Amino acid sequence: MSSGTGKTVVLVLYDSQGLVADLAGSIIEGAASVEGIEVWDRPLDTADKDELVKCDALILGSPNWTGITGRLKHWWDYTGDLWETGELADKPAAAFSAGWSPSGGLEATLLQLVHLLIGHGMLIVGLPWTSTMNHSGSYYGATAVRKVTDLDREQARTLGQRVSEYALKLGRLTT
Repeated sequence: MSSGTGKTVVLVLYDSQGLVADLAGSIIEGAASVEGIEVWDRPLDTADKDELVKCDALILGSPNWTGITGRLKHWWDYTGDLWETGELADKPAAAFSAGWSPSGGLEATLLQLVHLLIGHGMLIVGLPWTSTMNHSGSYYGATAVRKVTDLDREQARTLGQRVSEYALKLGRLTT
């Protein structure tokens, strides 16, 4: 438990350009729906690298600009010291992305985000298959295309909730 409130902290860190901020709102809602969770909402402009160490779980988001944004990649490049110390290892983590084109590479962007998380030894939380995925989302993470629909919000809330639940479960195992 990383916060002064005695709650388990889920950090939602994202580049808020485009549709991603709207999708992040639903992820935050889902994460906060789990009792015992405190959510830190951090658009990239207000993000603090030290919070990566202080949180118990991370959900990372980027607009789909044929991959993650340069701003997010640049910010993340300065976490190499945390990679060397292993301070993020074994924390649950997930990814989300949104973009304007249905064939613009959303899953590729999610995989880039997941790659960053795995590089730090984080434990990836995805979405299990449901019929909702016929219209929205990916098992790699939450997505939205062209606009954020109710189905996209449902997938995002589910992802946030799953990460929170895993953070609590892992916290109980280590105390």
